[in-house]
Amino acid sequence: MTLDPKAKAFLDMGAAAGDPPMSTLTPEQNRERTAGLKALSGEPKPVAKVERRMIPVEGAEIELRIYTPEGSGSFPLLVYFHGGGWVIGDVETVDTVCRNIAHESECVVASVNYRLSPEHKFPVPVEDCYAAVQWVASHAQELQADASRLAVGGDSAGGNLAAVVSQLAKERKGPEISLQVLIYPVTQVGSDTESYRENGEGYFLTADSMQWFFQQYLNTDEEKMDVRVSPLLAEDLSGLPPALVITAEYDPLRDEGEMYAERLKQAGVSVELTRYDGMIHGFFWMAGIMDQGGQAISQVSSRLRSVFERL
Repeated sequence: MTLDPKAKAFLDMGAAAGDPPMSTLTPEQNRERTAGLKALSGEPKPVAKVERRMIPVEGAEIELRIYTPEGSGSFPLLVYFHGGGWVIGDVETVDTVCRNIAHESECVVASVNYRLSPEHKFPVPVEDCYAAVQWVASHAQELQADASRLAVGGDSAGGNLAAVVSQLAKERKGPEISLQVLIYPVTQVGSDTESYRENGEGYFLTADSMQWFFQQYLNTDEEKMDVRVSPLLAEDLSGLPPALVITAEYDPLRDEGEMYAERLKQAGVSVELTRYDGMIHGFFWMAGIMDQGGQAISQVSSRLRSVFERL
């Protein structure tokens, strides 16, 4: 399929602005530049309340932003990890996304402000996210939630963290995760795939930017082979939670996301895989300018509801 006209208009606008490549800027400059992207998410849907919790992690505290849907009862839980290459983004970036998922899925959504690289390199973001899932599971009751109905999810680097946390939860015997939601996830650092070759330049996320992210995140080149960095390299994917995997046609990360979905299927894991044709990386939080972003949020919410209704 050809590039969606609204995606093309967004890319044309960016090209006309003449912004310098991400790899030529500092992490702080890139954080400032991307802070305004939340405006592309559209109008937030109503939730009953939003609260901030500080939780302990190794050597620090991190913020959770908790979204409670309208209604009563013991709600299911989604722990959400934002994208941004482990370097940029925060809970504010995905605020509208999390509000809309909480509203549509009728789940409590806990968005994790894990510590960022290069100030906090691998494995700090991974361990922060795993600790957040542990905390949410053990404090579910005070969040009006049910720890037996727990999902994890994220977009891009956040999708990587959701996949890795799902593997760690299996390896470390908990918490029990009912669904992993992987939105155009990074699954192998340094992938040499057709989608990288076709879409590595000119489609918002570039191969050059990904290389810059890896340089900020990793301590050594050898860490690329660590399954907590490249979950696709794990030998045994059996026994992992069911997965919803969403990819975008014009995204360098498309193929590795779809390869991970296929590996999960081969390991006997229930997988729903959807490629959004005509779309670029980042469309999930661009519902304000691309209808497919809203459609993907609705798909995620519907999948959460269907999984939790069976539990």
